[in-house]
Amino acid sequence: MINIGKINKLNVVKQHGTDIYLDNGLSGKVRLAEKHLPANCDIGDTLDVFVYVDTDGHLAATAQVPLAQVDDIAWLKVVSINYTGTFLEWGLPKNLLVPFGEQHHEMVVGEYYLVKLFLDDQNRIAATTKINRFIEETTVYFKHGQKVSLLIAETTDLGIKAIINNTHWGILYPNELFQSVSKGQKLTGYIKQVREDYKIDLTLHEPGYGKVESLTDRILAQLQANDGVLLLSDKSSPEIIYATFGVSKKVFKQAIGALYKDHKITLDKLQIKLI
Repeated sequence: MINIGKINKLNVVKQHGTDIYLDNGLSGKVRLAEKHLPANCDIGDTLDVFVYVDTDGHLAATAQVPLAQVDDIAWLKVVSINYTGTFLEWGLPKNLLVPFGEQHHEMVVGEYYLVKLFLDDQNRIAATTKINRFIEETTVYFKHGQKVSLLIAETTDLGIKAIINNTHWGILYPNELFQSVSKGQKLTGYIKQVREDYKIDLTLHEPGYGKVESLTDRILAQLQANDGVLLLSDKSSPEIIYATFGVSKKVFKQAIGALYKDHKITLDKLQIKLI
């Protein structure tokens, strides 16, 4: 089966003049938009291509990779507006349409918006700014410490809302952020907890003992590289700790505490020393 609006693996089966055709053996031939094959590719080889429906209603494919695929939520720029709707730049020659009926409010050329990509009733790829109907507020499926993809959405009174795996809302709390984030930014994050109301708290730091274990190795490596001395301690500011190791002060204190108990370091108010 060919997945429209997604990257597919298709075989190069035929070339007729400048027209090149691909097939997966099940769904019929798909025309390649490019008039030549990529370097080191020939008839019989397999290509990773993005499949879409062209202006004539036929399946087509391109070796170019768009900024987003169907079912993704993406932060895209408006490049033009006409009588059919608003058009977004998404990495392909033909811009992505947001029909007027799929806009919360008037969109402005040059501005960026969070949009969800979908297939319309003719299997053409389109986008909508009405993303809330696709994103769940609560869940029972995520687990503590689970690694997830995040898309930064907006700042609220509680914290920074982020979209998890294109499907759920979560919150990053400002007192646990030791780096600046911006709307539309993609990050790797972790599930801090699923609360009693089934809403999701997030963190950018891998929680749990496994994080401490990996950090202790990094601290020891830094000490060895700096003649056994590191000008950090449990009294150092969270910002300096994050700038050095990319972790919260709490995680850092757990790590140096473990090293101290193992008699691998000594501590004072200004520095750590390797034993």
